[in-house]
Order: sequence, then C-alpha cells, then structure tokens
Amino acid sequence: MNFKLCAGCKNSFDCPPFSANVSDVEARALTPQTAETDAIRFLVGTQSLRYDNQIHIIDFDDENNIINKNVLLHQVGEIWHISASPADKGVLATCYNKTSDSKVVTCAAVWRMPKELESGSHESPDDSSSNAQTLELLCHLDNTAHGNMACVMWEPMGDGKRLISLADNNILLWDLQESSAKAVLSSSTALEGKGQLKFTSGRWSPHHNCTQIATASDTTVRGWDTRSMRQIYCIENTHGQLVRDLDFNPNKQYYLASCGDDCKVKFWDTRNVTEPVKTLEEHSHWVWNVRYNHSHDQLILTGSSDSRVILSNMVSISSEPFGHMVDDDDLSDQEDHHQEEKSKEPLQDSIIATYEEHEDSVYAVEWSSADPWLFASLSYDGRLVINRVPRALKYHILL
Repeated sequence: MNFKLCAGCKNSFDCPPFSANVSDVEARALTPQTAETDAIRFLVGTQSLRYDNQIHIIDFDDENNIINKNVLLHQVGEIWHISASPADKGVLATCYNKTSDSKVVTCAAVWRMPKELESGSHESPDDSSSNAQTLELLCHLDNTAHGNMACVMWEPMGDGKRLISLADNNILLWDLQESSAKAVLSSSTALEGKGQLKFTSGRWSPHHNCTQIATASDTTVRGWDTRSMRQIYCIENTHGQLVRDLDFNPNKQYYLASCGDDCKVKFWDTRNVTEPVKTLEEHSHWVWNVRYNHSHDQLILTGSSDSRVILSNMVSISSEPFGHMVDDDDLSDQEDHHQEEKSKEPLQDSIIATYEEHEDSVYAVEWSSADPWLFASLSYDGRLVINRVPRALKYHILL
C-alpha cells in the first residue's frame, strides 16, 4: 500500500502526524534500526496467518517530509517481536510462530538484510511488495528444550555478539560466533515457583556495565545479574494485572518503568521496591508499551489498547528535575536571586499530548535512534504513525 502524507504537514513543525498503512495485514512488532544514527528508520514485522509475512523497512525523510518503504520477506511465520542489533545496521532478530508436529511454537532467529538496504534513506520501489527481497538467515536461537520465545534482547552497549532470549520460564544468554552464523548458549536460568510461570517481556539495562536485566512474568517484575544468572530484586504485584512491558531510564541507573493490563504506568527505584515512585493512570485499557526517550528521560511514551498514544513529561523523576540550569555567568545580579529561588522547586509533571490517529489497539511505540524528537507508533491494523515532540516543549528542554 502506498504511503500518504496528511494534509498540512509540509510547512509546520507541529504538523499533523505522518501516517500510513504499512501493510494490508495485521502488525504488532516495531523497532528502530538501533545502529542507524544518521537516518530515521524503523522496522515493522507483520502478523498474518494467510500470507507470507514481511519486514517493512520504513525510512522517513524529515527534510522533505517523505516516507519510503522497502519490503523483506519473512516466510517462516508471523512476527511477534522484532529487535535490531545495536552494532550492525543489517542484523536483526525476530520471534515468530511456526507449526511443528501439529503444534504452534514460537521460535527466534537472527537475520541479515541485503547489503544495499542496510543504511537509511532509500527510495521506495514503484511496487515495494512485488520487489520484496529475502532476509538471510544467520542462525536460529534453538529453543527446543526451553519452550516458546517471548522476546530477544541485545546487549545495549555491546558489539552485537551477545543477546538474551526469554522462552517460557527460561532466561537464555547467547554468544553469536562465526560472523553471527552460530549462536552458542553460554548460560541460562529458570524461573521457579508454583503454576505455569512464563515471561511476557524483558529489558536489558544499559547501566552496571550491562550486567543486569529485568523480566516480567504475570504481575511480578524481577531483576537478574547476567554474570551469576541470579535474582537481585523482585517487585511483587507490580501491577494489578499482567505486566506487559518494561524500560530502563537511560540516565538514572536504578529507575525502571513498567506498564500493564491495569491501565497504569509505574516508575520504580529498584533499590526500594515497596512502592512505585510515580504512577500514571491516563489510559483506559491495557498499556502495551512504555519507552523512555534516549536523550531526554523526562519524555515518556506509552501505547495502549485504547488506541491512544500518550506523551508524558515526567520531569520530577528525571535526571534534570529542576530543568535546564543556566550558567551563573549568564545571569545579571537581579536575575541571579530569581533564578536561585526558581531552581529550588522541581518542575511539574504533565501530560504533553494525547495522540488519537489510530483506530485499533496500539501495540508498539518507539523513539527514533537518529532523532530524539521523533517517534513512531504501530496499531494492529498495520497503521504506522510518525509524530514529533511539540516544538514549544523541545525548545523549553533545550533552552
């Protein structure tokens, strides 16, 4: 399907969103191309039982306000999760369904896209679906003995050679070898307890030399040390219902965000997990995604089954709770006293904007890796919407 720009986008910074139906089938998997920091690029995975599934490479040209799309065939099954290597533009991992011995199982694999499509800013072919290229399979993350894959996480600051997969109640740490053509299981651990415990999501912390991850299972969030594969903290009853997603504050090493089916978003200090530091209750249905802005951690994105995307300004628990501090040398004597009084009070948290361009459940929201002021959201009907942080807030943060 061709992309169509919203009317009036061309000349206004706070323009209506750029939106398009990525495909004619359902989709729930979205990731920025993490290693691409020069061009704005997102990857979308489709979820169809009737057709061959695809990965859509979405390039956004912000100078000319144009969206371009290229298509890669993902013929092994419907895509439930997608993540991009932090070090290699051409490498990505997917979790997907396949039928084996009359049973549906969820597997994971590492892929490479064609060399000519690794970097951003490609023009769309005349008919992207008929010109679709094929992904190169690098290796499977063999889960035969461990169960269904929920997600794959890359080591955030690494060389793209270490990743973790969550399979049922197992945490599996993999080393990629031989140019990522072989995945070796280096360590693992299992979640033990009553009932059928299964991980729903996880996140690898960029702090502590990348030695910690957080996982969600049912209503509980746990922290793990990847060196010993032992639990280091546990947040019981994190949410009243299933925990859907997690994200670490990129600038504050102990801060973690969670969201779930109780319609809430909660912020935690993992050193003291008895109560959340803050709670947001702005959504009216399950919250599927929460994402910190990579550069300005007061900016929080959430997406929900209520079809809305909410951008929040959680400045009171950010790394700059008093806002941008002005250099004393730049102040006159009169301004100095006023600035001193003003800086003693933390800025107020607020909802910046509620975006209602989607007509179906929003399963994924992601910030661009190349532009900290731009983000994308994906709903189940295959609609991708690209938005910018409002200009007034951007300049308030910067100035």
